Amino acid sequence: MKNITVIGSGTMGNGIAHVFAQYGYHVNLLDTQKEVLSKALTTIADNLDRQIRKELVRSDEKNSILKRIKTYTNIRESTQDADLVVEAATENFDVKAEIFEQLDVFCPKTCILASNTSSISITKIAASTSRPQQVIGMHFMNPVPMMKLVEVVRGYATTGATVETIMSLSKNIEKTPVEVNDYPGFIANRILMPMINEAIYSLYEGVAGVGEIDAVMKLGMAHPMGPLQLADFIGLDVCLSIMKVLHEGFGQPKYTPCPLLVNMVAAGHKGVKSGEGFYQYTSGSKELKIAERFNK
Repeated sequence: MKNITVIGSGTMGNGIAHVFAQYGYHVNLLDTQKEVLSKALTTIADNLDRQIRKELVRSDEKNSILKRIKTYTNIRESTQDADLVVEAATENFDVKAEIFEQLDVFCPKTCILASNTSSISITKIAASTSRPQQVIGMHFMNPVPMMKLVEVVRGYATTGATVETIMSLSKNIEKTPVEVNDYPGFIANRILMPMINEAIYSLYEGVAGVGEIDAVMKLGMAHPMGPLQLADFIGLDVCLSIMKVLHEGFGQPKYTPCPLLVNMVAAGHKGVKSGEGFYQYTSGSKELKIAERFNK
């Protein structure tokens, strides 16, 4: 594999493009607007600078890495020579299904189609194509340049050859691939999201405050970040979406989203991306302040 197309240039998409380009692959980065793509390239350049300061990347490599990334707003042009496409669009099945229908038409017949979805069924996504045996989940963790794990999700029809190709490719970019089967939430979010949801229930029911809940998990369980702060960084809307997938997929009460989470998303308080969730965020500041409504 030499040519990788990444669809979606947001936090996950630009991170995936960054890593593939860093390891010598030619990357076509696709999004709907040129302004969004320009912002993505700036983010990649800034993240490369951080890697240079940490001596993870040599300073003379930066320009060559950036030159390996080309930007597109046309899906046909960006995928015509692709060996692999990694879709990193919004976490919505209808959006992904439409993208995969187009990929099936425009991509070479040998191209593998991967989704970075964190919870949506790969089998269901693959049914939008005529090549379900070549459709697979490639779930990177955020921030992509730093996190080693890639969940490699085998759909119902995904062949062993496709899995082996993606496992090998993940190792080539110095990630640690872990193969999982296609059930709601896979492994990472099937375990993580109910924990976050339970932390929100603990706050909702008045068991403890925001700072106290996060302190218990950081100090007692050695988590680098408390579950409520982590939810803010993931995005409360994303957390809610994944909980809905789990609830619908398993039909069990334990996956019911906490009413507080539902209300916060409805009110537009989505965490870091909106400036407020369980904490308040000021641009350029690392200081966290518990959101006013949760202060005792």
